[in-house]
Amino acid sequence: MNVVQNSNTVREILAQPDCWQRALGAIAQCESLNAIRAEAAKATEWLFVGCGTSYYLAQAAAATHSSLTGTPARAVPASELFLYPQLALRERERFIPVLISRSGRTSEVLRAAEYLKQAGTKRLAITCDGNELKELADWTVQLPVHEESTVMTSSFSSMLLALQYLSASIADNRSFLTSLETLPAKLAKLLEKYTGSIETFIRKHSFDDYVYLGQGPYVGIAAEAALKVTESSCSYAQSFHTMEFRHGPKSIVSPHTMIGFFLSDASYAEEASVLQEMSGLGGTIFTVTNRADDMVRRQSHCLIEMDLDVPETAQLAPAIVWGQLLGVLSGVEKGLNPDRPRNLTRAVLLGE
Repeated sequence: MNVVQNSNTVREILAQPDCWQRALGAIAQCESLNAIRAEAAKATEWLFVGCGTSYYLAQAAAATHSSLTGTPARAVPASELFLYPQLALRERERFIPVLISRSGRTSEVLRAAEYLKQAGTKRLAITCDGNELKELADWTVQLPVHEESTVMTSSFSSMLLALQYLSASIADNRSFLTSLETLPAKLAKLLEKYTGSIETFIRKHSFDDYVYLGQGPYVGIAAEAALKVTESSCSYAQSFHTMEFRHGPKSIVSPHTMIGFFLSDASYAEEASVLQEMSGLGGTIFTVTNRADDMVRRQSHCLIEMDLDVPETAQLAPAIVWGQLLGVLSGVEKGLNPDRPRNLTRAVLLGE
């Protein structure tokens, strides 16, 4: 596929090792880091807020934060926060909202920031471009990540890594911080090894439906991978908790159904049993996991085995890269331009 040379979107996916290095350097030098740590000591809950891709990022970041710090954390779509605050906000003594927007201009995120400001709640923002969101936050983490592409790829993974770095810093988990610092070099080797495998997989198959499955911290990653297929290839894609797929949704399984598994470390055996069942029903299996057993290797039509010696939540950013590539290259195979996805703009600005 000559698209690697011609597409900004694909180039940005493949350039993520360098992008991650810059992002981790920026969060490590963030002037607000000590102030955020001090505020975190008073918090009883964290609320990660975003829209679309940034909401799925929020899910992954919340799972990481709860795991590392022991402080409850949730992800909430920005619109729910100001439309249904009685449902989105719990009665807590003190919570820290984290507002996520690549552009810093997403309308619902700005409305959520205004709502929280009026309520007197201190606000943390993470963004790449800054813009209005930066002015509405008490603390801002702005990353040196600039994407030409419409869909979010390197910005998703970079902001996720930065938020994971923040959580590990609050927890004083130095081994996790070290794990994050090893990821750029490891991803570079994985991209060299597996990009061609995904291209070959796409060429060999034509799908009517795409499904991504993930459990625990991979729920947001599965949802984002499904969104990338929809955005980039105008295909119908869904995501489910892995174990939930058995309860009705498996009725769609056929050789023209691509079922993408993000197999976790913690519940690998249970999730792998679902993979085996869906393979037996005739589904075409795309698997991303840290280390696979012989059964998963046999049943997978395309297998990405990351082989990373890092904690499970540190595997989330590397895992989404393969969903990004599959979605974008599927669109290219259909003759679509990944840099100009249908009906989409770089930021959702309501009323404009």
